[in-house]
Amino acid sequence: MRPPLSRLIVLVVAAVAVATCSTATSAAPTVNAAWARPAAAGGQSAAYFTITNPSTTADSLVSASSPGASTVDVHETNVDGAGMSAMHPVERVDIPAGQSVVFKPGSYHLMLMGLTDALTVGGTIELDLVFEHAGKVVVQAPIRQG
Repeated sequence: MRPPLSRLIVLVVAAVAVATCSTATSAAPTVNAAWARPAAAGGQSAAYFTITNPSTTADSLVSASSPGASTVDVHETNVDGAGMSAMHPVERVDIPAGQSVVFKPGSYHLMLMGLTDALTVGGTIELDLVFEHAGKVVVQAPIRQG
């Protein structure tokens, strides 16, 4: 016995509505205001940006790479009780649902090491950011003094 056509249409519409809601709540993080410092070929630089997570689910930046650098590490700069600052690699940066995390001098940043070409003001470098849930997000970061 086949269900009436109207019941089948209702089921299809409900499935589409659920799929649409699921997609809307799991949107990939956006990356804005990206930039990197100038540096010589073979040297190192730092890159900065703001990650916004529009999703209702938390995500985490778990790695980064660039075709313009042999190594890219996610770093954080901390200041101890004596006022000394030190940077160190971090394994992940949590991006809470509906919030933003700013990568800026003196805080989170990407260290770009073993640059394949010089980074000159006015140029760009590709940053490939990998999130735990959203996967890879590719960003073009302009080179500028900072």
